[in-house]
Amino acid sequence: MNGISTTFIVQGALWLLVVFSVVTWTLIVVKAIQSLRASARNRRYTKAFWAANSFQEAAALDGANSPAGELAATGFDVLRRADEGSAHDLEHSWNRHDLLERHLRQQIQHARRREEAGLAVLASIGSTAPFVGLFGTVFGIIHALTAITHSASASIDVVAGPIGEALVATGIGIAVAVPAVLAYNFFVRRVKAASADLDAFATDFVTLAQKAGFRVPAAAAAPARRATETRQEAFA
Repeated sequence: MNGISTTFIVQGALWLLVVFSVVTWTLIVVKAIQSLRASARNRRYTKAFWAANSFQEAAALDGANSPAGELAATGFDVLRRADEGSAHDLEHSWNRHDLLERHLRQQIQHARRREEAGLAVLASIGSTAPFVGLFGTVFGIIHALTAITHSASASIDVVAGPIGEALVATGIGIAVAVPAVLAYNFFVRRVKAASADLDAFATDFVTLAQKAGFRVPAAAAAPARRATETRQEAFA
């Protein structure tokens, strides 16, 4: 392998690490903004939800942009459709309690998948970036040793310089991987905490729905229906 092709391989590895770094920091910023917005909207919605005077009044709240609000909208919509649906079709063959719990679980899973978007990319970058850097280093060392064999001198200065430059690729690979791994672990913890909050809210919602007889007045269910339709259109 000649020196030109080796140089291209090393430069290609370095540029790939640059791309990895850009993708990593872009995902970190985007996921951080999404997480902060979701947390703030959840706090606003749950505060308004628990401030409502009745289950029917809570159904009139619009929580289309809040994960907790979307969960509640799903619950209210299920209760509304349970009143409108036929008792003989498969969808409504469940009792209201089981039907509500099933749809709430599905909505929580949907919200979790949405929050986990991009985390697999961070995990992949964190695990592969050091090896990409090592790949560049290996070819850099090969190029350096080849150059040394054609050199008239083999002193430490001649050997250390090219090899030191080749090792830079490994250092860059590690520098790219560390933020990706740290961000991945941080956002995984955030997703688990958010899912736990939604689970707790869903449990409270089912308890309130049971006290209300698993029914919501049609007028109160209208905002929930609109929120559900908005959510479905956004992810269609």
